Amino acid sequence: MIAPANLSRITIPPLENGDLLTRAEFERRYTAMPALKKAELIEGIVYMASPLRFEPHAEPHADLMGWLWTYKIATPGVRLGDNPTVRLDVDNEPQPDAVLLIDAQRGGQTCLSDDGYIEGAPEFVAEISASTATIDLRDKKRVYRRNGVKEYLVWQVMNRRIDWFSLQEEEYISLLPDAAGIIRSHVFPGLWLAVSALLDGDMPSAMATLQAGLNSDAHQEFVQQLASFPKATL
Repeated sequence: MIAPANLSRITIPPLENGDLLTRAEFERRYTAMPALKKAELIEGIVYMASPLRFEPHAEPHADLMGWLWTYKIATPGVRLGDNPTVRLDVDNEPQPDAVLLIDAQRGGQTCLSDDGYIEGAPEFVAEISASTATIDLRDKKRVYRRNGVKEYLVWQVMNRRIDWFSLQEEEYISLLPDAAGIIRSHVFPGLWLAVSALLDGDMPSAMATLQAGLNSDAHQEFVQQLASFPKATL
């Protein structure tokens, strides 16, 4: 006779790369595999991450998070997430490398479900692409655009390239560096990226550029806007 605990394990199939699942079934199987670190549902298809190497993923991921974290702590009302599961629609539940979002109490376009997941499209999503560039720049890009992610950054580590897309009239337009090699966010004023510095791992220079953005009038106005939002809704 099979014990109830063992029966539970048998009746819930494991996630496999390429499975075609509903979001509910994807979550059921993912929840039953607590040792699994990352799996995503993109257009109804399951994608499971390979083990992550240090230089192609872990180190650039840490640099990107440091850049975003510095912006977050200087901008009350903005929240940062590392590898959160995001419920976008019935066929898509990605787990982006990073999300930056405006708190729902400050007018943001996401909320947290009763079980703690992000629901809706974060304002900013970033992906570190080593072996996943095709998925990130094709399927995920289409999904994020369709669901209203306002800005999408893809760092192709192996190709030494950063693509930063801005949603304009339901299409993604590339944000290009200015003459100084800096890209400026349209959604998060003061979020400035020195592209070459980040690609080179020159974080002091990258952070100096970000600090200049944080000192800008546009960032100060954004902070004031976020702070005054609840009063404006009373």
